[in-house]
Amino acid sequence: MRVNGRTVLRIAIVAVGLGALAWNQLRTRQVPAADASAPAPAAATTPDRPVQAAKPATWKVGRLTLTACELGQPNSALTTAAWCAPFEVPENRDDPHSRKIALKLALIRAEAQVPEKDMLVLLAGGPGQAATESWPAVASALGPLQAHRSVLLLDQRGTGGSHPLSCKSPEEEVADDTADYSADKLRAQAAECLRQIQAQADPRYYTTSVAVQDLEDVRQALGAPTFDLVGVSYGTRMAQQYLRRHPDAVRSMVLDGVVPNPLVLGEDFAQNLDEALKAQFARCTADAACRQRFGDPYQTLFQLRDALRANPHQVSFRDPQTYQSVKRMLSEYSLASVVRMFAYSPVTAALLPLSIDAAAHGDVGPLLGQAKLLSGDLDDSMNGGMQYAVICSEDADLLSARPQDAQTILGTRMIEAFQAVCAIWPKGTRPADFHRPLHTDKPVLLLSGEYDPVTPPRYGDEVAKGLPNARHLVLKGQGHNVMAAGCAPQLLRHFVEDLQPKQLDAGCLDRLRPTPQFIDFNGAAP
Repeated sequence: MRVNGRTVLRIAIVAVGLGALAWNQLRTRQVPAADASAPAPAAATTPDRPVQAAKPATWKVGRLTLTACELGQPNSALTTAAWCAPFEVPENRDDPHSRKIALKLALIRAEAQVPEKDMLVLLAGGPGQAATESWPAVASALGPLQAHRSVLLLDQRGTGGSHPLSCKSPEEEVADDTADYSADKLRAQAAECLRQIQAQADPRYYTTSVAVQDLEDVRQALGAPTFDLVGVSYGTRMAQQYLRRHPDAVRSMVLDGVVPNPLVLGEDFAQNLDEALKAQFARCTADAACRQRFGDPYQTLFQLRDALRANPHQVSFRDPQTYQSVKRMLSEYSLASVVRMFAYSPVTAALLPLSIDAAAHGDVGPLLGQAKLLSGDLDDSMNGGMQYAVICSEDADLLSARPQDAQTILGTRMIEAFQAVCAIWPKGTRPADFHRPLHTDKPVLLLSGEYDPVTPPRYGDEVAKGLPNARHLVLKGQGHNVMAAGCAPQLLRHFVEDLQPKQLDAGCLDRLRPTPQFIDFNGAAP
């Protein structure tokens, strides 16, 4: 796994919005239902072949004419059948004559011939993930709702197919896996990213608030349906900001991995990870077999951190995808980033005591090899420039390193990295009420994982205080992004169909349990 300075920063920013779902939930492409309102030209016939109606070539929704398309995914041959239409908006919304940018817009069509008038809207995580690429990760969770509702996938400006603010690392940086994450180096990397982006975009106009205006323009073009917003991680910020600006446009809202409006992204990263690790490792020390095998994994982790702080060094391990031996620099920073990735999913969190113990005894293969499988190359799925545009415009000026975080596994390094990058990054406008708590009587369902290392359940509790018509469900034993866990998809269906969150019978969630922690690579103790 390449862990250079920019990637470390990205791992910190990314709530890996759909990561936990993406590792476990893939769905093959779907075939849209035929358009009942479109004429069906006769198909060619032969004596032994019955006449079949041809599928319509276009689908008219509002003033948009959509055509059949296939949505791809990074590093995958899988595609999703959808309906797409071009959509242009001004980059600078205060200047209608400014550069026009094209947004990638797709609809996943409801299976019913006569669908409901409201429309599901997936708001992807990150910041930096694209809705069209994230859809396969949540398709199983939203599948029950798709029977009667179409799904809007709009890549937020700066991501995916919507004028992405992507920047690539120079080849020499890719090869230079060192422990040097100095502020000067991070600023230099950000400056190079900015140089690449500014040739075709102005980063000041790629914020959440501007993206809210894009989404409303799309809604109007689709004939002004009401929206059922489904926000995931950073997408929960986008959902709340959209509801605040356009309350009449929203019918209901699902927030999975809740980000409170007052939260300054990054300020709690170290604390949240530390609390999640303590809770997960306490399960091990409370289990006789796990305790006998690993002792106190939390203590072992910090012993490993201290050793790497004193002596960062190159390590060799076998790439689990290519089976080739590779060398990487292992430092306290790369260790913290890798451990944080493991903590997002209950399955990988169950591997942490075993993997940390192996690394402490000189075998880094399980830790770094699994991390490579989890992360892939974040450059392929995250738009770094869009992340910087959001963080630097909306949060960075409110960030300050906290002394109490200094000795946590993540420490204050990520906040210092944000500050270094944002010192040179152009900043957009943040509305005066941007960080005020949301208050609404709209129906809202909030979902949290018990062991979420980035958006813990207390965040959902905080947001729910301003939502009198809401329900907050905490899923036992789960991590970040939980809408696909257990019976959650059925609860989502009942919520969106009935709009009575307080009446939901969520007893089926009581069957959820944490993944048993691995004693060895054959699994948990019998």
